Amino acid sequence: MALPPGVYEDVVSAIGHTPLIRLNKVTAELSGSEVWAKLERCSPGGSIKDRIGLAMILEAEEKGWLKPGGTIVEGTSGNTGIGLAIVAAQRGYKCVFTMPDKMAKEKIDLLRAMGARVEICPTAVEKEDPRSYYMVAERLSKEIEGAWYPDQYSNQSNPQAHIHSTGPELWQQTQGEITHFVATMGTGGTITGCGKYLKSQAEEHGKDAPQIVGVDAEG
Repeated sequence: MALPPGVYEDVVSAIGHTPLIRLNKVTAELSGSEVWAKLERCSPGGSIKDRIGLAMILEAEEKGWLKPGGTIVEGTSGNTGIGLAIVAAQRGYKCVFTMPDKMAKEKIDLLRAMGARVEICPTAVEKEDPRSYYMVAERLSKEIEGAWYPDQYSNQSNPQAHIHSTGPELWQQTQGEITHFVATMGTGGTITGCGKYLKSQAEEHGKDAPQIVGVDAEG
């Protein structure tokens, strides 16, 4: 029996499909402008990183990099780890995450509550330092039998997740009338994937390409 809209067989099936909300007060004094926010916090793990967690695991399964009962090892500031942990719990994988010590205790506690092992690493070291959370994750992935290291910063399933899900949702929800796309930048996957999809659709439908704007903190 087909399930009605908004009803899902499991938590993984609920990833994505997030609402688009008009920000009325933001544009109250801007004549002719509309600003909409896509509420990725409505995804099961509370962020857009759920999408890449699912996409990276599905590719790893398909290509044989992640075997049944295997261990996912990743360096994370929190949200990607949560996305990976949600999918891992549903599909029977173990998780080991490395995190910098500046991260909120709540995120660390949440990952541990989801069954993950969390290794805390010093923040004030260079990325290439063997103590950094990047390098510790890479080392653990080689030491743990049956481990798979997603490496979200270079994994092409990261932007692909947005080409195949976030971008199409935005195009459909705006009925192709989107003129600007603004996103924060971490790994760059969101802005790269969404930007590529939205521009391709604009070209296909004879529309002006939307402006793609990335936002990042100083320093």
